Amino acid sequence: MTVTQKEILLQSPQDTAQFAARIGRLLVPGDCLLLAGPIGAGKTHFARHLIQSLQDFPEDVPSPTFTLVQTYDTIAGELWHADLYRLSALDEIEELGLAEAFETAICLVEWPDRLGELAPGSALQLTLATDPSSESKRLLTCSWSDAKWAAKLEQSENA
Repeated sequence: MTVTQKEILLQSPQDTAQFAARIGRLLVPGDCLLLAGPIGAGKTHFARHLIQSLQDFPEDVPSPTFTLVQTYDTIAGELWHADLYRLSALDEIEELGLAEAFETAICLVEWPDRLGELAPGSALQLTLATDPSSESKRLLTCSWSDAKWAAKLEQSENA
């Protein structure tokens, strides 16, 4: 399995929000984004704007840190937003029903390292890192093995 990577420099929180909205419009049920990076890197900011871009009437999108999973009915289909930070065992993840959601819903997963062997091989890994030169810049590293992501990323950059 060949893994492809692409780096995108996001100049501001607004750039991050706009990129999230552009990629969000291309997602379909069965697509999964794994959002990695340290606390404060912008994972929830990215997820919030992606989700709101798929809502007829954008609503408040809270972080699912304590609820673990929030689900949304969107114009693209059901969307699951999971934050696995507080989980420590695979059986806890299985209890959430994420494995089934990976097949039937759009999934955004923060702290995907907690998924271990349950991580879908067809997912797009998005790793956000702060830029040492600026508090507002983010370096987004996109990694994938499923060829569909190359086309979706290209479309999102040209949108």
